[in-house]
Amino acid sequence: MSAVSDRLPVFPWDKLEPYKKTAAAHPGGIVDLSVGTPVDPVPELIQKALVDAADSPGYPTVWGTPALRDAITGWLERRLGARGVTHRHLLPIVGSKELVAWLPTQLGLGPGDRVAFPRLAYPTYEVGARLARASSEAYDDPTALDPEGLRLLWLNSPSNPTGRVLAKDELTRIVAWARAHDVLLASDECYLELGWEADPVSVLHPDVNGGSLDGIVAVHSLSKRSNLAGYRAAFLAGDPAVLGPLLEIRKHGGMMTSAPTQAAVVAALSDDAHVHEQRERYAARRALLREALLGHGFRIEHSEASLYLWATREESCWDTVAHLAALGVLVAPGDFYGPAGDRFVRVALTASDERVRAAVDRL
Repeated sequence: MSAVSDRLPVFPWDKLEPYKKTAAAHPGGIVDLSVGTPVDPVPELIQKALVDAADSPGYPTVWGTPALRDAITGWLERRLGARGVTHRHLLPIVGSKELVAWLPTQLGLGPGDRVAFPRLAYPTYEVGARLARASSEAYDDPTALDPEGLRLLWLNSPSNPTGRVLAKDELTRIVAWARAHDVLLASDECYLELGWEADPVSVLHPDVNGGSLDGIVAVHSLSKRSNLAGYRAAFLAGDPAVLGPLLEIRKHGGMMTSAPTQAAVVAALSDDAHVHEQRERYAARRALLREALLGHGFRIEHSEASLYLWATREESCWDTVAHLAALGVLVAPGDFYGPAGDRFVRVALTASDERVRAAVDRL
């Protein structure tokens, strides 16, 4: 019997280890701009909410507390312009990555079913299809796909890795196409609060979906906006006909967010000030890194949103990784996100101000 792990590609980040060692040997130390993990402190009000809920001896619920669901609905309406969202339209998840990886399986997809995702994309979309034994394919325009057997269509705006933002009219066209062909549309919107040269729009907005959430779900995370990657805090919102069965499956599987984390999420979603403060930090780092990369001979594509700069020196991405590693700067090779990225690198904004200045000086 084939092990489940045999279905999976080599974990991409393992390939970066030799370059990480090279960068770490730099006299000034490594500047790690590869993974994109938050480094700034968790806001105090969120830490306080977590501590206040630390005495939680009982099991949490998979659906979350009413206070958590109220906080999510309030944020969806206030920040995304969603309308008519109720608790039935929500599902807390244990970080967004587990949902992406296990959604095809939990939807009951398998051999003969197809999952589609952008040509340049977060690798876990493909991993989710493989775990379910479904087929997968990358697209440039999803509406050009053959809808036969297509069961799940992933969108990602703002994009990881490119930072590209899909315009409202483009989202509207894709939603209409997916509905016409009875394809579930899942929109990964984890970077939606981090638009720089564009204002990202959610598929949950009525201008996009015509006032109906039928056939669509959107994934949101607090990892980047609130520095909560270590909390594993995220949620899914959209069609109750999809979320209801997922809730039952996840109850059986024990896929529940811890009670202290739920309390922390309530605090995080109820406060916008800390999000604005974090945005300003990232905006300043982005401006410095962008100027330094351009001055070093890079060309930057898209990158109008998200936490990355998508950059190229018009050479193999691994040559660029090696070049920067020699300067003590570690970045992600573009082919981690698909063959179309083989001449690009992804440069994360998630390093301290001091480390970003070090990278700028070296460039």
